[in-house]
Amino acid sequence: MSKYKCVKVPIQGMHCRSCEILIEDKLKEINQIKSVNIDYKTGEAIVDYDGEEAPLSAIHSAIIDTGYVIGADANSPWFSRNKKEYTNLGMAVIFVVVFYYILKAFGLTNLSLDTNLDSPSWGLIILVGLVAGFSTCMALIGGLSLGLSTKYAASHPQASAGEKFTPHLFFTLGRVLSYAFLGGLLGYLGAVFQLSSLANGIITIILGVVMLVMGLQLINVFPRLNKIKITLPKSVSRSLGIETKSKEYTHWQAIILGAFTFFLPCGFTQTMQLYAISTGEFGFGALVMGLFALGTTPGLLSIGGLTAVLSGNFKDKFFKIAGVAVIFFAIFNLTNSYSLVSISLGALNSNSYKQEARISDPNVVLENGVQVVRMIESNKGYSPNIFSVKKDVPVKWIVDAQSTYSCASVLLIPKLKIQKFLEAGENIIEFTPTEAGKLQFTCSMGMYSGVFNVYEDEK
Repeated sequence: MSKYKCVKVPIQGMHCRSCEILIEDKLKEINQIKSVNIDYKTGEAIVDYDGEEAPLSAIHSAIIDTGYVIGADANSPWFSRNKKEYTNLGMAVIFVVVFYYILKAFGLTNLSLDTNLDSPSWGLIILVGLVAGFSTCMALIGGLSLGLSTKYAASHPQASAGEKFTPHLFFTLGRVLSYAFLGGLLGYLGAVFQLSSLANGIITIILGVVMLVMGLQLINVFPRLNKIKITLPKSVSRSLGIETKSKEYTHWQAIILGAFTFFLPCGFTQTMQLYAISTGEFGFGALVMGLFALGTTPGLLSIGGLTAVLSGNFKDKFFKIAGVAVIFFAIFNLTNSYSLVSISLGALNSNSYKQEARISDPNVVLENGVQVVRMIESNKGYSPNIFSVKKDVPVKWIVDAQSTYSCASVLLIPKLKIQKFLEAGENIIEFTPTEAGKLQFTCSMGMYSGVFNVYEDEK
């Protein structure tokens, strides 16, 4: 049992771990106080003190001096009562949907680059990154980056344009530095960072949940959700040397989030990672991945930069639009990752294809006792992507890769632990199905998929 007495003090206005650190350090300057434990989520400080009476006056003064208010935060409603919020939300949804279909009409939702890296120039690697930054990287990472920068701008309305853009720069800095360093390790150690499709799916689900929370907070029709804070543990914040005299550590969080994107599944990124492995040297691997990440920055910076220059009424409308866009990105990633995890776990497997022995599949030809399957890969996915093959008969799968720099260029059959990085032209994958049912394949993001319906003759 502690020999010290304890007092609880409610505090309004805390929003992150840095707030806790700031107030704790200030309160520890009071002689009577022996320990302080603050939780920004509950809005409460638990103070252990020595003496007959709690130094409440000194405690209150210290808290006020750091910019916070004494008292408990009132519970926010789940749904906003402001009708204007819903009107603006409806307009934002219409804007995002119309904008998407305009991009789709001009073919800007399926960007790809058809080339090879047999003897690349460094400029070509940057060009690959540039294309990725406006396509799959935008879909996978853009929502996270947009949510991060927009949340910062929304919570710091008095900040200058440069200050609002800074978190986005730190996100990009963390991304480029981590890609260079980890790319160097790939070159030196080989495929040490190859993650399974299940791990990729789980990571992408986590990313999608983070983006979804950010998006729902930005549209501002669910006030209660603003209490959810995605932050680092306090011990980690201190170990990273985060400035305790400031309430803000978004920049550190942005760097870590940017670095984390190295492990997210993307056809462009994984192709570059494979090339970094093939260099066999730390320096060249670092240069390949660093330049690729640098190439993606114009696309990613363009969406975050908007939050820094907008002001007035249009800024509030943009936050709604950004929130809707982040939610769409989140749903896109969650849907893809769910598909990837389901395929990896075999949740969609079924043994109900015995009758299909009577069905002739024109895309499967028997040659010398081998089932030959032909498929085309492009930036739109796989065609055809449904095949019927017989159990216990070898399969020779010929994939004509027409877009080697797209998400579809990394082909997985999780159940057979097959991962193929497609090269331009014909690629051959051979396997023998040993179980009747569905044998599914997918790209590394779970965006494009297909299935082998494995049947067996009736006995």
